[in-house]
Amino acid sequence: MSNPNKDKGTAWESTVRDFLNRSLGLVDPTGRFLNPASADNVRRAAQEGARDVGDIHCYPFILECKDVKSPAVPTWIRQGLAEADHAGFPLSAVVHKRRNHGAGTGRVHFSVSTWTAIRNSLGMPVDDAVCLYGADYTARGTDTSRWYVTISLADFADLLSDIRGAQRVVR
Repeated sequence: MSNPNKDKGTAWESTVRDFLNRSLGLVDPTGRFLNPASADNVRRAAQEGARDVGDIHCYPFILECKDVKSPAVPTWIRQGLAEADHAGFPLSAVVHKRRNHGAGTGRVHFSVSTWTAIRNSLGMPVDDAVCLYGADYTARGTDTSRWYVTISLADFADLLSDIRGAQRVVR
């Protein structure tokens, strides 16, 4: 007998993966990879138990996907950071599904330190990043570990493309 919550989470992970692969032009109209061996392909990761490596690998990010009614963003961000470390990826984010909205409006949350690393890798001042990617800042109390930055999944696809482009220039 299947677990409905697990099925819901798996469906959201697959939706995020498919949305990013389409947005990045990595698949044909039927959803097949243009280059199945490409490291740029966005893939769902196998579950690893206690040393989980995140739900989706889209280098340089590990994505932790959440399809729940009540958000716990700071906790999720800490989980994503640990999973990125387990997988050996430099960055992590959490993708939270918005009820009754399309995939592109999903909310992608970053720790402030991750957001700063992203901006620095792109050589982008705060104001430019906010305008370009529609970033919203959430500050909860004086504990900075509970602060985070949010963009849409559609904007994240653009951000991911920009980061990958910047990395290719550096190589």
